[in-house]
Amino acid sequence: MPDNSPYDPEQGDWQTLTTFAVATEAWLLQGRLQACGVPTLVADDQMAQTYSLLAQAIPARVMVPQRRWAEAEAIRQAWLRGEFALRDDDPDVDARPG
Repeated sequence: MPDNSPYDPEQGDWQTLTTFAVATEAWLLQGRLQACGVPTLVADDQMAQTYSLLAQAIPARVMVPQRRWAEAEAIRQAWLRGEFALRDDDPDVDARPG
């Protein structure tokens, strides 16, 4: 049976890159990291959603392998600066269907 896990023991243990009180933000960052080729997991996102009053105590964690942490942190910083944002005047972005 094939192993579909993103875990590669040679990449080191999973480390928390950052946390979010809102799980959607964790998923957005996960998507950006994965698009850049960094294996990523979101942990505790169900807890934050189920127990929203405890979201600050149980935040959603974005986790990456230890050996990819520096690369992931650089991508996260670029994401925070808005380097991956779509411009409103971008001709390739058309919200109209069809």
